[in-house]
Amino acid sequence: MNALERQDTPTRSDAWAASVHLTEVRYRLDIEAEPDSLCRVLNLFALQFLTPHSVQVCQHDDVLHVEIGIAGLSWHRAGVIAQKMRNLVCVGEVLLENVPRLSEVVVG
Repeated sequence: MNALERQDTPTRSDAWAASVHLTEVRYRLDIEAEPDSLCRVLNLFALQFLTPHSVQVCQHDDVLHVEIGIAGLSWHRAGVIAQKMRNLVCVGEVLLENVPRLSEVVVG
């Protein structure tokens, strides 16, 4: 049975955020345009049983500009993942931003 056929997909609990508000975040990063660079970055989510809801990649010369959106993380956990990204040799810059929910957006 492969991972897609399993009904009980494991989730990794966030011990730092047992009672903390979960949020949606966006990672913006620049990585080397090498064949394995994107896999190294996305593997950081896979190792924690997380699946991003959006991934956008655009190549300019020898740099990949990547945006990754994922929901259901505590701000602390999102920051830990961002720091792990920064520790990868192929990653140049990582920006982490909170994506406001529609209920938080004030129209006026």
